[in-house]
Amino acid sequence: MGRPDSAAMLYVVATPIGNLDDISARALEVLRNADVIAAEDTRRTRRLLSHFEIPAGARLMSYREHREETAGRKIAARLEQGGCVALCSDSGTPGISDPGYRLIQMAVEREFSIEVIPGASAVHVALLLSGLSTSSYTFKGFPPRKAGPRCRFFEEEAGQPHTLIVFESPYRVGATLKSALSVLGDRRAAVCSELTKKFERTARGYLGELSEQFASAPVKGEVTIVIAGNNPKFAR
Repeated sequence: MGRPDSAAMLYVVATPIGNLDDISARALEVLRNADVIAAEDTRRTRRLLSHFEIPAGARLMSYREHREETAGRKIAARLEQGGCVALCSDSGTPGISDPGYRLIQMAVEREFSIEVIPGASAVHVALLLSGLSTSSYTFKGFPPRKAGPRCRFFEEEAGQPHTLIVFESPYRVGATLKSALSVLGDRRAAVCSELTKKFERTARGYLGELSEQFASAPVKGEVTIVIAGNNPKFAR
């Protein structure tokens, strides 16, 4: 199943966001059989492969931000030769707010076959943990680092009824919550960190409370923030 025939194939392989046991049997089979494993973070992918006793060797190559063009040419050449390439992000689903989408675009433009191996995503885990509406939501990746652009980022969503989901650095959680509060008002929200790991944590409340809580408190690991949409029942 990892290589159904001799045709070139780009496999987009979701990997665990924390707990390694969340990987699928299908993903493991593809990783065992791929000619090339293109990884956003080769160290993390190597640990994953080692955990499941999958040899990496020369198959493992870096495909990360700022190296997309150079690495993309090498991958395209391998696909042209009929090879099978497995694309992995450092965690979760490749292409979701990471450089993997450029490789997927290249494969589409060159008409290579693509197969997605679904799996874990911090977006969906955090949405469910938040307790907020799941009927419709918007995921917007990482907010801008500077306060002005970050506020404009939230202004685009101010009138929308959809639940809003963003990723954030553990060093900017407090600042981002403060910007969201100033633009969106005091809505219900959740801050999720270390998802699926031993020290997973979800802090739920209103933006005012959470912005104070995280103003100076250190946060460990990757963070996903979920904010209620523009609905009176989720605001005060």
